[in-house]
Parts: sequence; C-alpha cells; structure tokens
Amino acid sequence: MTDLLKPPVHVEDHGHEEHHGPTGILKWITTTDHKVIGLSYTITAVIMLVIGGMFAEIIRAQLATPNGTLVSLAQYNELFTMHGSVMIYLFAGPFAFGALANIIVPIQIGAPDMAFPRLNALSYWLYLTGAITMLSGFFVTGGAANFGWVAYAPLSNSLNTPGAGADLWIGGLLLTGFSAIFTGVNLCATIFYLRAPGMTMFRMPIFTWNMLVTSILILLAFPVLTAGLIMLYADRHFGTHIFSVAGGGVPVLWQHLFWFWGHPEVYILALPFFGMVTEIIPVFSRKPVFGYKGMIFATLSIAALSLGVWAHHMFTTGVVLLPFFSIMSLLIAVPTGIKIFNWIGTMWRGEVWFSTAMLMSLGFLFTFLIGGLTGIYLASPPLDFFTHDTYFVVAHFHSVVMALVLAGMGGLFYWGPKITGYLLNERLGKAQFWFLFIGTQAFTFPLYILGLQGMPRRMAIYPHDPQWKGLNDLSTVGAVLIGISTIIFVINVVVSWKKYPAGDNPWDGHTLEWFTTSPPPHHNFYRLLQIRSERPTWDYNHPGHRALAHGQHEAHEENDSEVPAS
Repeated sequence: MTDLLKPPVHVEDHGHEEHHGPTGILKWITTTDHKVIGLSYTITAVIMLVIGGMFAEIIRAQLATPNGTLVSLAQYNELFTMHGSVMIYLFAGPFAFGALANIIVPIQIGAPDMAFPRLNALSYWLYLTGAITMLSGFFVTGGAANFGWVAYAPLSNSLNTPGAGADLWIGGLLLTGFSAIFTGVNLCATIFYLRAPGMTMFRMPIFTWNMLVTSILILLAFPVLTAGLIMLYADRHFGTHIFSVAGGGVPVLWQHLFWFWGHPEVYILALPFFGMVTEIIPVFSRKPVFGYKGMIFATLSIAALSLGVWAHHMFTTGVVLLPFFSIMSLLIAVPTGIKIFNWIGTMWRGEVWFSTAMLMSLGFLFTFLIGGLTGIYLASPPLDFFTHDTYFVVAHFHSVVMALVLAGMGGLFYWGPKITGYLLNERLGKAQFWFLFIGTQAFTFPLYILGLQGMPRRMAIYPHDPQWKGLNDLSTVGAVLIGISTIIFVINVVVSWKKYPAGDNPWDGHTLEWFTTSPPPHHNFYRLLQIRSERPTWDYNHPGHRALAHGQHEAHEENDSEVPAS
C-alpha cells in the first residue's frame, strides 16, 4: 500500500526500496516497469524519427534539381513509401501512446504501474519487432515497399508490387497494430481502475483524459486496419480477390477500410500531443488551464466526429456522398478551434515563462493552426478536386505532423527532468527550437505554392517544369534546418547527461507526477497527497492560494490531513 503522508519524502530516505530485480541490459530486456518500458519506447521512437528524417532529406535532395539523379525512380518510390510509413506508424503513434503515455499516465493518476505490466512489455516488443520487420524490406530482393504509405489497391497487389518488401511492410504493420491495440486496452484499464483516492474523472489531468480518448479510438479503429491488412495479404498470396475487379472484388473497398482507420488515426496521433501542450501551457503561464471541462468535451467531440469523416480523403473517387462528408469534415474544426482558444485563454494575462518547452508549444500552436486551416480548405469538394494529389496536400499533412513533432519535443523538455532527474540545456534547447520552427515553415510553405501551381506528389523529377526549382530549393533548405535541429537535440542529450540536477518539481508543476521524486521510485510514490482538484501538487505547494476548482466550493480539510490508501 502507498502511504498518504506529508511532506513529500526524498529518495535517499528509502534507498532500500529501490533494489528490484535485475540490473543493466537484463533489466531493459525483462522489465515490466512502465517507466523503463516507456523509456524503451521513447528511445526507439526517436531513432525512428531520425531514420524517417534521413529518408526525407534524401527525397528533398533529389527534388532540389529538375533532373535529380541522386536515387533512381524505383528507389524514390521506396523512399517516400518508407518515409511516410516510418513517420506515421513507427514514430508519431508509438511516441505518443507508447512512450510518454506509458511513463506519465500511471504517475499522473497515482497508480503504481500499468494495469497489465506483462502485456505492456509485450506491446513494446511487438512494436520493436514490427519496426525491424518493416525496415528489413530494404535488404531483400526487389527492395522495400514502394506503393505509398497508404498502400492503395490495386497498386499493392502481387502483380503490381511483387517481392517480399511489400509483405514485410504488411507484417510489420500488423505487429505494430497489435502493439497499439494492447496498449489501448492497458491504458483504458489503468485509467478506469487504478486512479488514486480522490482522483475522480473530472480531476484527471488533461493529458490523461486525452490518452483515455485516444485509447478508445485505438480500440475502434485499429482492428479495421488489421482486418484490411489480412485481406490484402490474402489477395497477394492465397488467391482471393477482395480488392481485385477481375475476381469480382472492389479496389475502392481498401480505401474505405484504410481511411476508416486513417482519419481517426489523425486524431489518435494528434490528441496525445494536444494533451502534452495542455499540460505545458498552464505551468509556464502560471495559471490553471482555461476551460478545463470545455477541453475535455472538445476532445470527446473530436473523437466522435473523427469516426464519421473517413471519406474526406475519397472525394475524387466518385463513390461517396460529398455533402455529408464535407460538412462532417468542417464540423470537426469546431472543437479543435475551441482547444486553440482555450490555449490562448490560458496564456492570457499569465506570467508566461518562455522556456524551451513553452516555445515548442507556441510553435506547435502556430504550425498546427496553418495545418488546420488548410484542412478546412480541403474539406470543400470543389477545392479538394483542384488540389487532390498535389503538393498542397503534402504541405497540409506535413504542417500537421511537424506541429506534432514540435509538441513532442516540448513534452520531452517538460517531462524529461521527471523521467531522468536531470534538465536538458535550455540554451541548446532554444537553438533547437528556432532551427526546427523556422525550418518547418521554410519547408512547408513552398509546398503549398507548388501544389497550387499543379506540382503532383510522388514525382522524382520535373524536367518539363523547371520553374518549380526555386520553391523546391527553399523547401530543401527548410528540411536541412530541421535536420540540424535534430542534431542539436542529440548533442543536448549528450552534453546535458547527468549534468543539471532537476529536483522533484523544477517547473512548479500542477499535476500529481510532480509530487513524487525525480526519477520516480519503482512503484512511483512513497506517499500520496490529498487530491481535491485537477491540480493536487499546486494545491499542496501553494496552500495559501488554493483555488477551488471550477466552482466547487466544498469545505477543505487541513493541509496535513490523511485518507486511507486503496
């Protein structure tokens, strides 16, 4: 049982409690501790980010001249397929709901671990195995998958894409899909059943709320993708014709299945990063989050609407009801807009501290706003017809994904001290931010213009349109700046390693994870405090300024009161 005592106790007072099981490499291989598993996810996901970024740099170098010869046309197809696949399947999702969620959610709700620790470990090993399987396509005859990260039928059948690379892509995605499903089950069970005494649903931190909604979306969407992948593999190897016209199948069925997963997946990726930003902005604005319950209901609305907009990506197929999917796509902008106004409202008249984490969050707000506004543009069928499969769509998608990268970096700078016990260098962090932010804008804005000028996506050379070279050069410069920002981050990690002790609460954080030690002990807490609002650590550290949460005017007990642990 966890004692509910005060004041917080330091690690050195309970050093004997820290000896649990094996150490060294055996600890990393056999652990069921959610913090170690989360660190494994984090390291693997950042490696995937670097690999996917290297693919992107090669793509941009190829497009820097109208007749680029850096890679062949076949290799270019493999590169843009694997770049998109690595960034979406192997970095953004696992980083959000595998890495930081694994580490932070149990601590935020006062739980000793995830509900199913062994299933949690299995989820990581499935993810790692899936990543290796997918990337191993580069080492087989015929090369890696080359049909785009969306694998549209009939491009992805055995006739148009023979070889083992495509099969390894399918197998890798199946493995990572099961990893996501198991993680979704684990997070739901943990959040529903392992909350600390006093941690009601409407006292949970926004990040935990977002991870709960994300987990529910995972359980609804990922089985559909899994079924589609099994059908695709059956078409390739077992003689079925599910997506083949010749055998009575329907190729566009793959798009329905893929995008029924794919559009909720946009928010499966985005909502965790929304949660990170919602934790960071109040702390560095010295204010509670503006519209706490409004943020929660906006998140629930986004999740509900995301299940009804999959054909947003299928306007040009001619087989979907355009007015319905257009209005649904426009409606989903409303709760997203509410979140943006709430983030701005949180900063309004606050004592804003422009730390690296806060700068990353502000960069996220600007970049995601651009991506969101252009998404509204694409929700109009006539405008979508004009820009479909041009670089305008590429730019829109990259604005959104790079906004998530900014938010993820903010999360690492914010929670890194809690995870490791040490701060990253702020000067290097701010240098990384400016390279990343300016590079992102320099990379994406030329692509919007290229799309409006008619440059198709997925083309490796453009000899008949040399006027596109200047904008492509500018985009390539932006990609280089993003690459430099990644190098600065790696240097920061190396330079700052165990150099700047953080203390338990370096940011004067609000939520429960900032009450325990840095890093947390094996079972996360030696003692728990009384939870009476969504800001329990703030309540404890500022007893004279304890604000009653959202109109709750109940009488409070004395600051040193205790309740029994569950």
